[in-house]
Amino acid sequence: MKIHVGKYAGFCFGVNQAVALVEEAARSGASVCTLGPIIHNRHVVGRFAAMGVQVIGRPEEAAPGQTVVIRAHGVPRQVEEALSAMDVTVVDATCPFVRRIHRLVQAAEAEGRIPVIIGSPDHPEVQGIASWSKSSLVFSSPEELAHWANSPGISSDLPVCLVCQTTFTANLWNFCVEIAKKQFTNLKIFDTICRATDCRQKEAAQMSESCQVMVVVGDPKSSNTSRLAAICRERCSRVTLVEDGSGLDPAFFRGASHVGITAGASTPAWIIKEVNNTMSEINAIETNQEQSFEELLEKSIKTLNTGDKVTGVVTHIGSTEIQVDLGTKQAGYIPCDEVSSDPNVKPEDILKVGDEIEVFVVRVNDQEGTCQLSKKKLDGLKIWDELNTLCQDKTVVEGNITEANKGGLVANMKGVRVFIPASQTGVPKGGDMSALVGQTVRMRITEVNRSRRRVIGSIRAVAAEERRAAAEKIWSEIEEGKKYHGVVKSLMPYGAFVDIGGVDGMVHVSELSWGRIKSPADVVKVGDEIDVFVLSFDRENRKISLGYKTPESNPWLQFLEKYSVGDVVPAKVAKLVSFGAFAEIMPGVDGLIHISQIADTRIEKPGDVLQEGQEVTVKIINVDEENHRISLSIRALRNGESQS
Repeated sequence: MKIHVGKYAGFCFGVNQAVALVEEAARSGASVCTLGPIIHNRHVVGRFAAMGVQVIGRPEEAAPGQTVVIRAHGVPRQVEEALSAMDVTVVDATCPFVRRIHRLVQAAEAEGRIPVIIGSPDHPEVQGIASWSKSSLVFSSPEELAHWANSPGISSDLPVCLVCQTTFTANLWNFCVEIAKKQFTNLKIFDTICRATDCRQKEAAQMSESCQVMVVVGDPKSSNTSRLAAICRERCSRVTLVEDGSGLDPAFFRGASHVGITAGASTPAWIIKEVNNTMSEINAIETNQEQSFEELLEKSIKTLNTGDKVTGVVTHIGSTEIQVDLGTKQAGYIPCDEVSSDPNVKPEDILKVGDEIEVFVVRVNDQEGTCQLSKKKLDGLKIWDELNTLCQDKTVVEGNITEANKGGLVANMKGVRVFIPASQTGVPKGGDMSALVGQTVRMRITEVNRSRRRVIGSIRAVAAEERRAAAEKIWSEIEEGKKYHGVVKSLMPYGAFVDIGGVDGMVHVSELSWGRIKSPADVVKVGDEIDVFVLSFDRENRKISLGYKTPESNPWLQFLEKYSVGDVVPAKVAKLVSFGAFAEIMPGVDGLIHISQIADTRIEKPGDVLQEGQEVTVKIINVDEENHRISLSIRALRNGESQS
């Protein structure tokens, strides 16, 4: 029996984010509660309960000072408003893709459109979406939508906005879209099905067509898990929905050559792995039952060879060795110094009589009927097996950087030396790699060569993946006016590029300063951390225009607030022209001293009296607020005249 596990089975981005936020809040030491179960999976909820995380049904059940986590499905608008008015810390774990639908529905109502939501009316996600518009309608099927669209009084030019539940079935959504297109001429359609959900459903459909048995793993209360089971049942006659490995019945799989495993978005990886392991055990039992008595007898008395990995049971722990029953004709023993690589560990600290252990065969003595074993050597071999698995599965691991050299970095991971080439460190060419020494980094194992005892890793691969995820989150939440804290990545003559957390936006030179600047370098430099806001964005072409200067920093407004006509102020001559001189009153604000206001006698040109950079005292004689012009006078001070 071959077992096939779906590539898209298990946690989606939104669920993974929600679970991570709860874990982070729980580990911070705060009193944490979730508004409803964080996801539809009792195992995950139970694990959080063991960490002290409560589940509450209403906002008023939260205690003052508590941290309240909004679950991945989101909550109705009025619930968010109630929480914001309470003495609690709110952590919003709403899936970014669900939050986008909230904004779409809200915008539709503002445009005078009727938001039509395709999904289950009783589902928390749909209830939350519907709350963002007083006029929203919810239909659970194409038939319900068609019945409403054809009802008397429903005009074909009715302005409609069509969205759907993120976990809705793609085929049914397509039917709804066709119905809406035929019925309404003033229609906006937003395909809001989560792509991960779509991929998972398509994969489940393909697997169920080629497998004799399908196993769907997840909570029966989960909408997306139930839909997966329904999709599989349309194509496969033997489908079982289980919460974990304990729900598997060996008889259900009898005679099947191919079994598929898929899982809902709320199913953690460890449960999928448990189901897979249980399936493998069932397969092994079925295979063993087919073996003849002679084969089993042969296996029980087989001869061991040096280098074998075998399993035995500890029968005695002595002062110099541990005796192990291997179920073979040889008597197995482990010298005490072969139990652990840690010299401070005593055999009785980690082993007891009756323990089943896996060991490495060091030497076989058929004449004496003994077999020398080692647990220490096998533990060392297992690390390499684990490294191979980590490499094949592209698992993200942590390592401590112990060394930097010309070629790259060296990290220690579970006692194994991992080399990270300079090109894979994530440090720019010519940068200081030694700054990472002593730090714990996230990396991926890219190559394992056991014979040469060489392991290669990459920090850059993980960073790139995390940056892509961060970019998707930004694009799912971006809106005009939204503020970000970013880092200046590069400077160009026309502006500065700023990393706002996975995506680069451009601050045009005209948006860097209210005053005149020659280049962006006059205001910022590479590496600066600055606060910016979104002026506009092009989601299709992935371009963002950012602003840096704010109305509060407008020097003209600061001038009007500080000075008025008649004030005497210090100024610096900035530029001489034929008709007068421009003087800077404050950074970004210049006034004109007309040639007639420079001296009390007639002069040929301003340069006869003034020079650029000269400090002067002037009187403000006129302010044109509409055209941002200021008239100044030196002559008025010398003559004591009253100017206007």
